[in-house]
Amino acid sequence: MNKNEAKKEIKKLREQINYHNYKYYVENNPVVSDYEYDKLLKKLEKLELEYPDLITPDSPTQRVGEEPLEGFKTVEHKVPMLSLANTYNYDELRDFDDRVKKYVLDVEYVVEPKIDGAGVALLYENGVLVRGATRGDGVRGDDITQNLKTIHSIPLRLYGDVLKNVEVRGEVYMSLSGFKKYNRKQSEKEGIVFANPRNAAAGSLRQLDSRIVAKRPLDNFIYFVSYNDKDLKTHENALDALKKAGFRTNPLAKKVKDIEEAINYCKKLEDLRESLDYEVDGAVIKVNSLAQHKILGRTSKNPRWAISYKFTAKQSTTRLNDIAIQVGRTGTLTPVAILEPVEVGGVTVSRATLHNFDELKRKDIRIGDTVLIERSGDVIPQVVKSIKEKRKGVEKRKIIPKKCPVCGTEVVRAEGEVAVRCPNKNCSARLKWRIRYFASRDAMDIDHLGESTIDKLLEEGLVDNIADLYFLKKEDILKLGGFKEKSAQNLFDSIEKSKKQDLSRLIYSLGIRHVGKYAAQLLAAKYNSIDELAKASSEELKEVYGLGEKSADAIATFFATDENIQLIDKLKEIGVKTKEERKKDLPLQGKKFVFTGGLVSLTRPEASDLVKQMGGIVASSVGKDIDYVVVGESPGSKYEKAKKLNLNIISEDEFKKLVS
Repeated sequence: MNKNEAKKEIKKLREQINYHNYKYYVENNPVVSDYEYDKLLKKLEKLELEYPDLITPDSPTQRVGEEPLEGFKTVEHKVPMLSLANTYNYDELRDFDDRVKKYVLDVEYVVEPKIDGAGVALLYENGVLVRGATRGDGVRGDDITQNLKTIHSIPLRLYGDVLKNVEVRGEVYMSLSGFKKYNRKQSEKEGIVFANPRNAAAGSLRQLDSRIVAKRPLDNFIYFVSYNDKDLKTHENALDALKKAGFRTNPLAKKVKDIEEAINYCKKLEDLRESLDYEVDGAVIKVNSLAQHKILGRTSKNPRWAISYKFTAKQSTTRLNDIAIQVGRTGTLTPVAILEPVEVGGVTVSRATLHNFDELKRKDIRIGDTVLIERSGDVIPQVVKSIKEKRKGVEKRKIIPKKCPVCGTEVVRAEGEVAVRCPNKNCSARLKWRIRYFASRDAMDIDHLGESTIDKLLEEGLVDNIADLYFLKKEDILKLGGFKEKSAQNLFDSIEKSKKQDLSRLIYSLGIRHVGKYAAQLLAAKYNSIDELAKASSEELKEVYGLGEKSADAIATFFATDENIQLIDKLKEIGVKTKEERKKDLPLQGKKFVFTGGLVSLTRPEASDLVKQMGGIVASSVGKDIDYVVVGESPGSKYEKAKKLNLNIISEDEFKKLVS
């Protein structure tokens, strides 16, 4: 292939890859497999390697930089990025409408969710992304182009001619599911976790190394055309043009005829808030006509043609009364904020996580501080920061304890790790968490074994490890305070019943690091027994499709420990099922299921067990490899994503027929 032929082929490949990026990252509707996409990208990379002078900044291969930047340079926005005035009740929205109507008549509005992320401005020249910047002071911001290019839903080259020379505004965010998954992975490897999705997005964009940014699950919505050399009549037209040009716009944006309809839609968006996979802290109401924007103008701080309506706060301030130390299942010591009870987003909060001692020091949070508390969806409440201006000089720092607060063993901290640990495997706090984990609904599902009962069992010296649960007699349970004949029998029966749980539940219940429910199912599908799994080498385990390297190493390490082998032997001795007869040709062999919404005739664990009994696997998130999405009442965002991916969506009744 000569250079001219290579140039044509490179152009064709870039167009194909950009199209597939748009279908996957913007529309959530891929039309090729990951393998086919990777082949196209590798072909382009190979040609650009052969002809490096044909590489352009808008090539899909140039999304991630090779070297970290030394710093960000300051750039000036085409048009100032003004902040919006805030309103907190519907009467204030009506006042805004009255002010608008003093200057213009026949007003229509567009109402959009207000994304709680990091504001950015993207500049395109002749359809090519040339610059991306932070909001900064509104007039100037930091040039973060290299970081923004790593976000695949941001086009490097625009489609068609609808927009060419344009500056657009948007919000970069981290989805709630992405945030939880990222933090979970960070916790597993003792890395730094983020306090909330907003901080995660903003902090990621401030990274000098775009290779780090590329590994974080960032996304964006573009919501405004701030500068344009084309004639657009309305904001609604502008949103349509943005979508046609390849940008990701929010599907919940809606044109309304007057302020009362706008208020009703604000109410609807607030009701939808908890079902969205991204944080919204309000709604934005904009005058639709762009000609009216010019008439209405702006103040020194805010446009007069738009306003923000803030939803009920998910943040509150309160006093931090104490910092308790919690010892977890793996021995990690975690600082926990003990708070003056305060309502946050409709929920009373009296405790909040402080993550780890490095975070505690970095945020300089002290006992006696007034602190800002935040609750995000079903994420555990967190202490965002201390309000230093309210300090009185009597606040106290919490130092890292030298000894475990439960068993008194000297704590350890491995080099390069964030976690401070109690190394004593017999520490009662660690054992308590292990028993709770072992008995939890997703593990061995032992009913009636609550936290207070576990405390009593430990106090009486009846259990020294999880296997001891199966040696308990009803008479032992009756000796514990609060138990009568029936309740003791219920707990005893529940423990006995758990002996027959399937292999994947047993694997999960052992609490092996980096092995969650999904990984446990993969292992149970591959190995017929715990003994088979215990014999597998790390190298063999790495060959299990879907299992990560860290999981493989952790499993091999777990079964190389004499203490854990003794535990397995003890479980087998008492009759816990540790192997499964593998039935051939099971009807759902290898099929992957996801459940969303409430089921009527089955509990979620019962439905999951039916899938596993027939050879299937239950996943927690929607992806292209899912075979069935079972939809119950009031389904969440998984349902919407499944529709966009054209997955096989079935009802509860169809599911029951499938497993009958």
